[in-house]
Amino acid sequence: MTLFSKLALTTTALVASASLAQAQVADNSRLKTVLERGTLMCSGHNGSFLGFAEVDDTGNWKGVDIDLCRALSAGMFGTSEGHLEIVPISWAQRWPALQSGDIDVVIKVSGWTQSRDTELNLAYSTPYFIGAFQAMTRTELGATTLADLDGGSICVGAGTSTERATATYLQAHDIDAELLTFENGDELRNAYYDGRCDAIVEWAPSLAAGRVDAPDGADNHTILPDVIALEAEGIIVPEGDADWLDVQNWMLSSLWFAELEGITSDNVDDIKANPPTETVAKFLGVTPGYGDRLGLSNDWAYNMIKEVGNFSEIYERNLGSKSPYKLDRGINALYNAGGVFYPFIID
Repeated sequence: MTLFSKLALTTTALVASASLAQAQVADNSRLKTVLERGTLMCSGHNGSFLGFAEVDDTGNWKGVDIDLCRALSAGMFGTSEGHLEIVPISWAQRWPALQSGDIDVVIKVSGWTQSRDTELNLAYSTPYFIGAFQAMTRTELGATTLADLDGGSICVGAGTSTERATATYLQAHDIDAELLTFENGDELRNAYYDGRCDAIVEWAPSLAAGRVDAPDGADNHTILPDVIALEAEGIIVPEGDADWLDVQNWMLSSLWFAELEGITSDNVDDIKANPPTETVAKFLGVTPGYGDRLGLSNDWAYNMIKEVGNFSEIYERNLGSKSPYKLDRGINALYNAGGVFYPFIID
């Protein structure tokens, strides 16, 4: 036997062994728990976080985070219908709810911080959104920067990285402003609208959405240019659960891959029937491998795209051109459209 033949056989054996190992889901993985239960319990919000988690007039959940919950459930069960429970929780309840098993995953625009990563036994997916913390104030105050709010008050969400980043920014820039904290997102915005504070700090997409919905009109509110901090938002699972974390990462990658390849909820059936490349065929489950390695069905990505669409579809209907907020995607676009996101390699 030639050296090349020996190497080829060794490589084939290693690949087969790796594939077998990857297909085995750990007994203590949250993935196995959810599959056996038949229902995904995903984080919601205890109010409205506009564009990400909100309830419409008919009582149905919508938003970017809600669609990611639906995508995850559809990928695991074929459809989210009857297999998804949105659990309303506050910002501060995220971690205890995850650790106790009241929810299976935190998809709640949660920032990746060192303390959460190292002290709370949490594991983060690759980020799916980059947000800038900024302040919005009433136009009549005449403030042009945060420094103009010296001696005033600022509303922030309790138990959030927003609160911590704002306190740090004020200290670093010697701005003496009182922070008023609120557990509920609606209470936070209403406190600002009612004049209980001079400004509200959230990340830019939420401010823009809140400005559009301001009861006294958008023109009466100004978003200040100061960037308090940039925050990478990821999906959070318990630390030490590699199988469950893999599913989160490949779910996000799948949504970006579909966008990059032009696969949408409208054309996914046609493309599955006649895939243009071997990679797309594997991605949509026409040929095996893409689900087996994760402990899921091979058509799991197809099921996600069929139900919620690719990442662009999710963004546009909840935050972008098809939403009331009309927010440009900017840095959150794919790399080929001026953003920072990209799918992983499918092999």
